[in-house]
Amino acid sequence: MLRIVVAEDEALIRMDLVEMLAEEGYAVVGQAHDGATALELVERLQPDVLLADVAMPGLDGIEVTRAVADRTAVVVVTAFGQRERVEQARDAGAMAYLVKPVDRGDLMPAIEMAASGWATLAELRGQAQASAAAATEATERLNDRRDVERAKGVLMRTLGLDEEAAYSWLRQAAMDARRPLADVARDVLGHEAAP
Repeated sequence: MLRIVVAEDEALIRMDLVEMLAEEGYAVVGQAHDGATALELVERLQPDVLLADVAMPGLDGIEVTRAVADRTAVVVVTAFGQRERVEQARDAGAMAYLVKPVDRGDLMPAIEMAASGWATLAELRGQAQASAAAATEATERLNDRRDVERAKGVLMRTLGLDEEAAYSWLRQAAMDARRPLADVARDVLGHEAAP
């Protein structure tokens, strides 16, 4: 069951939306009459969907959408003919919109599409973050390996060691100092660079 916060400044419209949502089997966990209250409810209740009127006192629905779109799906409700406001809401992160007066037949599909779209987007964000973390880790490992190889070269030149002996020297120094091999290698490279 999706948990929904309804933000609408007109009490009669808000009551109608809450009633329709309840009749469709959704759990309306919070109601707000202005944007600031909507923002506070989303932060506190962590709903699956925020159904928000675009035109509310204080923070409007677009500002609220911008603030919460990374935490919950947002469906904006707008008056007919507010195409520019719908585009602003979309750019702020809204996943769907409804035109007043809200028709019962449009409500459920908008809620479901927004929740599904947001879940997909959240999954993709998670995958992108995991990929970025893996790429960063791979880059760090590559940099560590490069520094070890360069330090081996410095030891081979300065101490007259072969490659295997240079690696053994680095490994022993890392074990003695209880430090990562790459850090010891960077120390060797730093000493060579020092005048």
